[in-house]
Amino acid sequence: MNQLELPKIIIICGPTGVGKTGFAIRLAQRFGGQIVGADSMQIYRRMDIGTAKPTAAEQAAVRHHLVDIVDPGDDFDAADYGRRAGTVIQELVDAGVVPFVVGGTGLYIKALVYGLFQGRSADPAVRRGLKAELAEQGAAALHARLGRLDPQAAARIHPNDAYRILRALEVITATGRPISDHHGTHGFARARYQTLTIGLELPREALYARIDQRVEAMLAAGLLEEVRGLLAQGCDPGLKAMQSLGYRHLTEFLQGRLTWEEALRTLKRDHRRYAKRQFTWFKALADIHWLAPDQVETAAEMVAAFLLAKPAPGAG
Repeated sequence: MNQLELPKIIIICGPTGVGKTGFAIRLAQRFGGQIVGADSMQIYRRMDIGTAKPTAAEQAAVRHHLVDIVDPGDDFDAADYGRRAGTVIQELVDAGVVPFVVGGTGLYIKALVYGLFQGRSADPAVRRGLKAELAEQGAAALHARLGRLDPQAAARIHPNDAYRILRALEVITATGRPISDHHGTHGFARARYQTLTIGLELPREALYARIDQRVEAMLAAGLLEEVRGLLAQGCDPGLKAMQSLGYRHLTEFLQGRLTWEEALRTLKRDHRRYAKRQFTWFKALADIHWLAPDQVETAAEMVAAFLLAKPAPGAG
């Protein structure tokens, strides 16, 4: 299949707090589309407030896919996302429905469009052994080992991200090669879709003000109670999901490791830092059209032109 025969998808991306959900809903309603989430936290059940998950009303306005699909303790990575999102998009395309891929997790979007290295350990004992070492030594010790074996991967992975640390060590143990080598060999070279990518942006001061307001709104909506409930239901604070923004900070407050003022200050600060990292990721993408969140009409014109475009005679 040549490039001009590939299915078409519209990607709406950008930093946290910029207004992607409302923007995408208005566009999807205009074109009879459905939304395929691309958020590494909204996949988790019972984690609603801290992930800014689409509300029941928003999900009723436009159907959302890949929201609430796994439990906080389940293994799920970008390769899993790419496979599941690809299946959903094919079903939508076959039904004549326009897929809108919406979210701020750049690696998920990359995994969907280009695929990822998908090698797995041939021996489940490798993973069991590494998990036992994790329980005995802690994530920091395994991250230090990863730093010796694969400095590139260690630099990208947070010392508390036990899932990705285990995955990288698993690949090294099973294949004898660092996971960064496998990713480099893969190259992310061939797209699986024709894409129109729209990035949403705001002046930094305005975005940071919105982020601070969002954090305050999450707390007012009951984020602390949500975190307390997850802990009461047996969610280990060391889980990948529980180490994310908001959940980590409020867990540390509940454990007495942070005061309320410290938790609030670092939560806002880390949301702002995350938004900055997202901007860095998306700004590096080619062929991305940057718009303000209120430029829905401009986006609608772009989507219409993209969907109506036909290959030129003899093209491809």
